[in-house]
This record gives sequence, C-alpha cells and structure tokens, in this order.
Amino acid sequence: MSLGDEHEASGGYGGTGQTRTRLPEKGGDVYGGARRGGRSSSRSLITVVGVVVLLIAAIAFANRGGDDSSSARGSGNKPKASTTAASGTKPVQSGFAHDQQGAQSAAANYATVLVSADILKPTRRTEIVQQVFVTDKQAGLQDKLNKAYSKEFLSNIGLDENGNAAAGQTYVSRTVPIGTKTTSYLNTTASIEVWCTGLYGTAGESSTNPVTSDWFTMTLQLRWADGDWKVDSFSQKDGPAPVPGDDKASSADQMAAAVEEYGGFTYAR
Repeated sequence: MSLGDEHEASGGYGGTGQTRTRLPEKGGDVYGGARRGGRSSSRSLITVVGVVVLLIAAIAFANRGGDDSSSARGSGNKPKASTTAASGTKPVQSGFAHDQQGAQSAAANYATVLVSADILKPTRRTEIVQQVFVTDKQAGLQDKLNKAYSKEFLSNIGLDENGNAAAGQTYVSRTVPIGTKTTSYLNTTASIEVWCTGLYGTAGESSTNPVTSDWFTMTLQLRWADGDWKVDSFSQKDGPAPVPGDDKASSADQMAAAVEEYGGFTYAR
C-alpha cells in the first residue's frame, strides 16, 4: 500500500506531499469577487417563479386540515424534532454491523475522517490511524503519514507544525459522503466506493489558499477485524463532479464564521 494510493490529489491533499493551492486573482477578493458566469434573466425569472410556487404548495400542505384519519395513520412513523436536534454527544463511530450495509456505513464514516483537518494534526493523526485501520497496517501507515505531512508540507499550506492555522485564519477540510457502492463483498473483506464532496483551504483575508469545493471518490478496502470493519487500504480519484452552479462566493469573513459556527459531521451514515 503506497502513500500515493492513499492520498491522490483530491480533498486538499496529495500522495506526493503536495496540495492544490489557488492564488488569489490580482485586483480582487477571491472570496467576494469570484462568481461563475451568469445565466439569462429569463431563466432566473423562471427559477424564482418555480421556487415561489413550491413554497406556496408547501405552506398549503402544512396547513391542510380536516383529514384526521390520514394524520393518525402517519403519526406513528414521523420522527420527533428532538431526534435530529444537536445534542453535543459524540456519536458512535465503531461497532458497525457485519453485513454489506455495515461495511458501507463504516466506509462513509472513515471517509469523513481520512480527509479531514484532524489528519494534519500529529496527535489526532495517531488516534485516527488506531481507530480506523487494521492493527497490522497501523505502524507503517503512521510512519508514511508523518513523513507526508511534514513540518515543511504544513508550512506550505499555512499551518504550523501542530497543524494549526495562523492567527486570524481558519483552516478547513471537511468531507461529505454523497453515496456509497459495494464493489465486492465477502464475509471478512469488502471493497466500498464512497462518492464525496468537500471543502478545503484556509479562510482569512491574507490567505493564498482560499476555501474551495471538491468532488472525489474514495475506494476503501475493508477487513473484518476484532469485531468491526477496519480499513486495510484506500485510494482516491477525482469526480464525478456536477456542472458548477452560479452561486456567488462568500467573503473571507463569512467563510471563516461559517466554519466556526457550523460543526462538521463525524458520523456520516
């Protein structure tokens, strides 16, 4: 298992110890000034009208009354609002079921942590390796990751030797699984592909590595060990990526505030 297989260019990290860095364009704020090509006014008008129609329909449906029998039949399956409210309790990250769905759940969760800002922090990196990988691969992988995320590498992306951003800046690397696919499955091994999107970069006025989005697919080779699914090896490739929208890029301050205010997910499925 080579380091190049584990971190091909995606999600902000590269197997050769490099990272994709976008320098700000001259004469403009890469956050506030960037905007993809606009669309025609007629298309925008159609979109606005469509949204209004959907909102009206949703409000009408929510306020619909008089069908008590229908409401009674469906009430038993409706989750309470409290079931999805943030509790602050650390979610379960181990003990996945010994079946295909359990393997997919494990892969989705491991993808979120393997391409995260925590992997750049030496102390957290050790914990992640011990949590995610099979025992006989941990020592070798730990050594490879330590060499890849060296002090020089961290400095090149604006972080200190502990993986922290400079004062006034916020580094972000978050992965969001879009879907999973089992490509092979046996009782003790599984190969799972996880289609992901994510954010990576540094938010801050003086940043030369602004936060941007990415689309990539991770392939994780899993092994059933010690009563749980663990990673034996993994690789990354770019895409599939959708057609970019025309959203206006947020300012550096807005992006930094969002990163601080919205906690990242550690449990994906």
